[in-house]
Amino acid sequence: MEITADVVTLWLVYFLAITIPRVKQKKNLSLRTKHVQFTHRSKICAWASLMPEGNIVMPQANLRLVEGTSVDKTKALDAALSQIERAFGKGSIMRLGKNEKAVEIDTVPTGSLGLDIALGVGGLPRGRVVEIYGPESSGKTTLTLHVIAEAQKKGGVCAFVDAEHALDTVYARKLGVNLEDLLISQPDTGEQALEITDTLVRSGAVDVLVIDSVAALTPRAEIEGEMGDSQPGLQARLMSQALRKLTASISRSQTTVIFINQIRMKIGVMYGSPETTTGGNALKFYASVRLDIRRIGSIKERDEVTGNQTRVKVVKNKVAPPFKQVEFDIMYGEGISKTGELIDLGVRAGVVEKSGAWFSYDSQRLGQGRENAKNFLKANPQIAARIEQEIRENSGLIADRILDEADMGGPAGETGS
Repeated sequence: MEITADVVTLWLVYFLAITIPRVKQKKNLSLRTKHVQFTHRSKICAWASLMPEGNIVMPQANLRLVEGTSVDKTKALDAALSQIERAFGKGSIMRLGKNEKAVEIDTVPTGSLGLDIALGVGGLPRGRVVEIYGPESSGKTTLTLHVIAEAQKKGGVCAFVDAEHALDTVYARKLGVNLEDLLISQPDTGEQALEITDTLVRSGAVDVLVIDSVAALTPRAEIEGEMGDSQPGLQARLMSQALRKLTASISRSQTTVIFINQIRMKIGVMYGSPETTTGGNALKFYASVRLDIRRIGSIKERDEVTGNQTRVKVVKNKVAPPFKQVEFDIMYGEGISKTGELIDLGVRAGVVEKSGAWFSYDSQRLGQGRENAKNFLKANPQIAARIEQEIRENSGLIADRILDEADMGGPAGETGS
């Protein structure tokens, strides 16, 4: 009889079909028929007919490493943790309870005592992305310059990526910014701005980095194109890619990265607010804190406007309860009025007494009218320091009242404009 390859294959399959069921079950061996290739359907039928009845072995599921007991789970978890650390390095995974430093949130003061209290942790969190947005001339850049000044007072290194090419250095110096130590860049394209940001963040040497603004981060393709060319989605894709790269580096370096953003109007919106921010939705998701800053009024001295009344609402906060809002004065040439905040927050905390138009502290008259009281505190910094200390001691009470007032629509239940 002529022995062909097909005959040999059939005898081999028959031999395996008889032998495999006799192997001990703990070895979990099975015949994997997908590795035996046949050229014709009829040969598969011939193989099945040669196998004795009841000897067809189905592939079995892999045995579980964890059988349900706590001992087995602990061993399996320890093995998994050691494998992860060998593959990705020490500290790539850890138990949170044994690393309490990871829970503590380091912050950078904002320059506004009320905003620090409203944020719940004493300032803007380090190692996070922050977005500050609002209408034109609402105080966005002023607030970020105050953050830079506060960080520099603590010895931090700060950088300012001026994509708008509009930084007023004279005004920045008046707000307390040390221009000699401030790093500044005025990039030509959005890609260049974000590459500079990535390099500075990865260095681990920068404490606060401000990008002014997202709307001015123009993609290179748009700059090289013609006026009027339709290139939808370029900036949104640029921001999405950049934030994917930046987020991990920002967390490791503990750099506070602040994106200033502008407001645009959505066309055809019938219900809800038509306002939206530029740069797509990626920044909304990656930002741990989002601040909405608005100008709500003017401060006048006789007939001359000397400043703006400003309201800041914490729209998003991943480190404390959100939706708190505060109001403070931004004086022209001075920035945020600290004495004005001391009076307003002092009244809320019960530290400063208000009787009619008169303000007093510890049985001492501060002045008649808010502006006179502010001038008194400017002339008496020791009293201002004592009031600030008592306000900080009662910050929890003030934060609760700020949240209640935000729910009611404004300070003392007033509906804000």
